[in-house]
Amino acid sequence: MLLARLSGWWRLWIVVSVSYGGIVVVFNALNRRAAVRGEIQKMALADQSSHTGPSLRTSQLDGAWTKIAKAVEDAGLNLSDTNKERLTETLRQAGYTAPSAPKIYTLIRLGLIFVLPLGYIALTYLSADPPSFMKMYVVCTILALLGLLAPTLFISAKADRRKEAIVNGFPDCLDLILVCIESGLGLEAAIDRVGKEMAVSHPQVAELLSVTMLTLRAGASREEAFRKLADLSAVDDIRSFTTLIIQSDRLGTSISSTLRVYAAEMREKRRMRAEEKAHRLPVLISIPLVACMLPTMIGTLMLPAVVMVARQVFPMMVGR
Repeated sequence: MLLARLSGWWRLWIVVSVSYGGIVVVFNALNRRAAVRGEIQKMALADQSSHTGPSLRTSQLDGAWTKIAKAVEDAGLNLSDTNKERLTETLRQAGYTAPSAPKIYTLIRLGLIFVLPLGYIALTYLSADPPSFMKMYVVCTILALLGLLAPTLFISAKADRRKEAIVNGFPDCLDLILVCIESGLGLEAAIDRVGKEMAVSHPQVAELLSVTMLTLRAGASREEAFRKLADLSAVDDIRSFTTLIIQSDRLGTSISSTLRVYAAEMREKRRMRAEEKAHRLPVLISIPLVACMLPTMIGTLMLPAVVMVARQVFPMMVGR
């Protein structure tokens, strides 16, 4: 009855508004359901990857660099290094554990030796005023040396950062392992649990623990697995920890008591390292203060005297 009393335009406007509102409500409900479904799928995938997950070797061998290195070797260029064991150990300390990592490292070094000088030559010939032959030779030599040394410096810096991350995260790992053992879990189950829990906060330590668990599940003894853990980490604190665990296993002493004492020592070492860094800060701050602020302060204090000398003493000296 109400729609019959209204005019045609008003009735059309009401019908369109109601239809539009219904469409908006339906689409909002569908979007909300899709968002909830997506979150559930993400949680399911995360849970599945945390329990199963792809193999480390499989995920690293499927990279594009591995295929390129294999193609280069098939073409006839040998990418094997003369000191392969030392190079493999250095790359492992930086986090590159794939079997093809030394060949990829050698390929990148060879590529940078030629790519950087050729790129500079291409840029110079595209410019309006190309440099002289001697300047081009010197710059290309420097770029070739830079391409030879840059991967080495990058690997060394990454290895140092990884070692620092492991040293900073290992005391928390020990505390969690101690809590798990005192709550009734075995050593292997505690390491497995802590490795899963620390995957976000300390991924480097979690990776080491996961490799240790995979080694134990593959059939290796506890001594072999922990010695491999020490070799993979290349950190003195973890070497001491593995030696302590092996000795406790051989002598039959309580692992929880051993871990409690060693965890306290690790926390004390971390506190001492933090205090050492704090005590070094005044010395490090003094260098930019002396280099930047001291010349400015000297110039500000001496500027009035310099102006006075320029205005009064110099005219008297020249006889004005």
